[in-house]
Amino acid sequence: MSSLMRAKPILQTVEPRRISGSQPRLSPASLRTEASPVESQALLQGQRTVTISHNGEIYRLQETRLGKLILTK
Repeated sequence: MSSLMRAKPILQTVEPRRISGSQPRLSPASLRTEASPVESQALLQGQRTVTISHNGEIYRLQETRLGKLILTK
């Protein structure tokens, strides 16, 4: 067997280069944290359907007989 067949691969870790003084730019979206969950009962308030206005559009949030939620435009 030749020495090339027995050679082990060489692994090398390379650190990313950073131009001095530069910092990664963070967009406002990347700074946001995920919003806290809202209980569905707080939205429905004992009703099976609630109308939601969002960006000038009207949506309907409806609870099914099986307890699932459907959001329609």
